[in-house]
Amino acid sequence: MRPAVRLSILIAVLSLGFLFVLPLWSIRLEAPQYPEGVSMEIWLTKLSGQLDLINALNHYIGMRPIHQENFPELNLMPWLILGLIGLGLLVVLFNRRWLLGIWVIVFGLLIAIGLVDFYRWGYEYGHNLDPRAPIKVPGMAYQPPLIGSKRLLNFVAHSYPAAGGLIAFGSFVIGTVMLTAECLHARRQKRRCMDIGWKSRVPVTVP
Repeated sequence: MRPAVRLSILIAVLSLGFLFVLPLWSIRLEAPQYPEGVSMEIWLTKLSGQLDLINALNHYIGMRPIHQENFPELNLMPWLILGLIGLGLLVVLFNRRWLLGIWVIVFGLLIAIGLVDFYRWGYEYGHNLDPRAPIKVPGMAYQPPLIGSKRLLNFVAHSYPAAGGLIAFGSFVIGTVMLTAECLHARRQKRRCMDIGWKSRVPVTVP
C-alpha cells in the first residue's frame, strides 16, 4: 500500500481509542414537562445519564427498568474494539491490501451486528410491557427509534450517534475509502486487489 494510505489507516485505527473515553450513542426524551430533556448515553463499557428518572417514567407505561447489568454486551464490546485496533495495526505493519480488506469487512460486520442488537434491545423494551402498568394504550408500543426522532405519547424520543459513534463511523469510512482507492490503483497497474503477496523464491529456469 502507498504511504498516504498506510498513514490514513493508522489514523483511523488509533482514533478508535477514543471509543474508550467518549459515549457511543445518545437517547434523549423531550416533553412539555421536561423542556430541558431527559437523556441517556451508551458507552463502550457503561450506561450513563438520568437513568433513575427514565426508569421512573417507564414504570408508568410498564417498561422494564434499564440497568447496566442487564446488558452483557458492555462486557464484550471493549474486547472487540481492542481486537479491531490490533488487527488494524497489523494492516499497517505488514502493509497488505488483503489484510485491509479483512479489517474493513470485520469492522462493517461489527457495526451491523451492533445496530441489529440495538434495534432488538429497543424492540424488547418497547413491546414487552407489564400488563399491570398504570398507563395502558391499546396497540401502543414504546420502541425508541434506531436513528432519528419519534413521538411516543407526549414525549419525543431522539436517538443519534454520540461523539464516539461518529468517530467509529468515520474510521470505517476512511478504511473503506482507502481500500477502494488501493483496489483502483492496483487495477490501473493490472494487479489483483487482494493479492496476498506470496511469491515463490525458487528460481525458474527456462530451457
